[in-house]
Amino acid sequence: MGYVSAVPPPRSDAASEPDEAPDSRSGRRSVAVALLLGALGATVVLLASGRVWARGTTAIGSDALHLSADGRDVSGLPAALAIVGLAALVAVFAVRGKGRVLVSGLLALSGLGAALSAVFGPDGRRALDAQAARTTADTAAHVAGLTQTAWPYVTAAGAVLILFAGLLALRFGRSWPSMGGRYERDGSPRPRRVAAVDPDRPEDLWKALDRGEDPTR
Repeated sequence: MGYVSAVPPPRSDAASEPDEAPDSRSGRRSVAVALLLGALGATVVLLASGRVWARGTTAIGSDALHLSADGRDVSGLPAALAIVGLAALVAVFAVRGKGRVLVSGLLALSGLGAALSAVFGPDGRRALDAQAARTTADTAAHVAGLTQTAWPYVTAAGAVLILFAGLLALRFGRSWPSMGGRYERDGSPRPRRVAAVDPDRPEDLWKALDRGEDPTR
């Protein structure tokens, strides 16, 4: 008769470990994508806001003076909202629950507002008129031949990336990790679990002493 063992055969690691939950995988991917979109979008907005958005000319006697205005001269709103979006992107990981939903909404709104203000905001004429008045020392000076560059639309494209980051945070933010996760909602550290000490086992007593605990309690 063959030998029959009562010990079950060892299971392979693939069989012993459950498959990773799809929600966990999608949550990690959404964190990475949101961080990339938010940071890239804010960088694009801030850089594009410093480029020339509008050009024109003004007359000085019989000569024509060429003028230009960058995005911050035309409208400082897209750059300001990009900074708000960056702050909201960081704050998403510092809050939980309803606070995270509110911050995620702020992130999305900052991107939407920056995009709309870049495309439908001032055309630069007022900024160029003010520059013409300063240059010619004539308060009645006006700019002529106003033209706009493509940088406002580049700014809007970066703002749309911030908007997408906010939408991802609204959709998947509840499953994202938070900074200081080892603390409770009130900010106090969670109580550390104290391992049970068996006074009849010397190894437990030594482990308790190594942890700085009093094994006689």
